[in-house]
Amino acid sequence: QVQLRESGGGLVQAGGSLRLSCAASGRTFSSYTMGWFRQAPGKEREFVARISSNGGNTVYADSVKGRFTISIDNAKNTGYLQMNSLKPEDTAVYYCASRARFWASSSGGDYDYWGQGTQVTVSS
Repeated sequence: QVQLRESGGGLVQAGGSLRLSCAASGRTFSSYTMGWFRQAPGKEREFVARISSNGGNTVYADSVKGRFTISIDNAKNTGYLQMNSLKPEDTAVYYCASRARFWASSSGGDYDYWGQGTQVTVSS
């Protein structure tokens, strides 16, 4: 089993930045995909970004492209989501997820493990 734990959420003003972290523990895989998803109140969960274990194959949702950057540090078993130029519509609970394969789609159903989520609130 893989345990994922997010941190770094909080309250920030519009235009500000936050960096989310996702620490993985338990069983590790040499090849995997890490993804970030978010869910705002009353809305469905949506894909934000994903990255393969070699640091490549990065994909972003159109809504965050150019503002968010996903990365991983395999030595620390940790993934990151750097969020810049935050907007009120970015307010949501952010979840990291992983799949024990080198590639995964943007569908949450592709992912095997999920964290508990961290709240991000952007004030206007």
